[in-house]
Amino acid sequence: MAIRLSENFRALFYAPFYAAEATGAFKESGVEVTLVPSPDPPAAARALMAGDVDVMWGGPLRVMMSHHADPKSPLVCFCDVVARDPFFIVGKVPNPGFRFADLRMLRFATVSEVPTPWICLANDIRQAGVAPTSLQRVYDKTMGENEAALRAGTLDAIQVFQPYTERLVNSGAGHIWHAAANRGLTAYTTLVTRKETLANRRDELLRMTRAVHRTLGWFAKAPAAEIAALLQRYFPDVPSDLFAQCIERYRVLKLWNHTPVIQREGYDRLHAAMRAAGTLLHDIAFDATVDTKLAHEAMT
Repeated sequence: MAIRLSENFRALFYAPFYAAEATGAFKESGVEVTLVPSPDPPAAARALMAGDVDVMWGGPLRVMMSHHADPKSPLVCFCDVVARDPFFIVGKVPNPGFRFADLRMLRFATVSEVPTPWICLANDIRQAGVAPTSLQRVYDKTMGENEAALRAGTLDAIQVFQPYTERLVNSGAGHIWHAAANRGLTAYTTLVTRKETLANRRDELLRMTRAVHRTLGWFAKAPAAEIAALLQRYFPDVPSDLFAQCIERYRVLKLWNHTPVIQREGYDRLHAAMRAAGTLLHDIAFDATVDTKLAHEAMT
């Protein structure tokens, strides 16, 4: 029976997951994987909890929140892919000396679609000595709406991921002020399953993790244009040259892990941001939410 893999939502920084399917890496590793679309991350998590899918890709943030609500939560992260934050601050005008304090004087819009980007950025701002509550922040618009507002001049800076960032830079309508990936390792996107599934279908998940590991190695070296051509069908509205530029910028930022092993440093950085935001009211142990044994075995 195929492993039903739930897509978190369609995003370019998830490219290695699509590549594992498109290159045939899953099949070559001896596991059948069926990609199941999801309208949004909460829906993917609900489907996993209900047993409607076997695995999802998503943020350790949601796994920690699940364990926060119920210490007996069955969810566990087991294979790393996106090891750094894929978001950028893009401004209307150049700002090579950008500091987080600059945002206090600007009309600034953050991501509304998912919680992790603002939770992490808010902690960066806090650590820079600036109160996140002091910002004139627009928090209820989509990234598409914010891109249009930046172009129209009704916003001064926005928080977005690719391809919004590259499109703004290429058109001259935006300038990169800050890449969140430069923060360092931040556990952003892993494969997630239920502990029961991890035990009962271990061999299949091991093969799946091996396929991801192989894909990460290929992804690090393949020409960006080749990756863009291979994955074009997943992103038909993104021109191939723009797609390749997005991939290359993310690779320079070391967005994707080179192994499937979830790093404690990245987990701790995300956990600290969640604690500072009040998303977690008590600590969630790494070992309660992460299993690295399968990833280590997949590398041998």
